[in-house]
Amino acid sequence: LMDLVHIIDGLIGIIVLGGGYYLGTQGRELKRVEILLNKTREDYAKRDDVTVAINRLEEKIDRILERIK
Repeated sequence: LMDLVHIIDGLIGIIVLGGGYYLGTQGRELKRVEILLNKTREDYAKRDDVTVAINRLEEKIDRILERIK
């Protein structure tokens, strides 16, 4: 009976260790994806066509605000 308790404790320990390893791996992968997303966002925001579109949008908003006054 004591051997069965030791086997069950060992299995629970293995499951807990496996779960901890899995969560650690997922955390590292999530951090990596966040870094890549931020880099992509920065690269996209620096593109000329995006800045031109934002500037045109700002000009349109300014014209609308001038009409309202």
